[in-house]
Amino acid sequence: MALSEAIVQPTIPVTDVEKAKEFYEGKLGLSGGESEDDGGITYSVGGGTAIHVYPSPDNAGKSGATLAAWLVDDLEAEVDELIGNGVTMEQYGEPLNTNEKGIADFEGGEKAAWFTDPEGNIMAIANR
Repeated sequence: MALSEAIVQPTIPVTDVEKAKEFYEGKLGLSGGESEDDGGITYSVGGGTAIHVYPSPDNAGKSGATLAAWLVDDLEAEVDELIGNGVTMEQYGEPLNTNEKGIADFEGGEKAAWFTDPEGNIMAIANR
């Protein structure tokens, strides 16, 4: 199978898997995490994809880039739910210019919002 046909699974480094589990399950609402041989947890999400959280203290929170993004049907509702669960949305200036909820509007109707996990790993949600 060619990589162009393979499913991609983001892998997120953390220092404390139990603390990460509390966030990913309690705040983001992920469930059914499977423990893996590397000491991490893999959560199945939409479309046959998954996200893997694994112990890597030397790398946790070090990237300044978005490590994973979820594509959702109703971005505003998802942002409201995350905020209600205690997730703080990031606020960015140029060139993203997020609004008071942390949502950036792009040309063509695209929208996105960002948040971090307890390690500082950056995640995004965007409209489909």
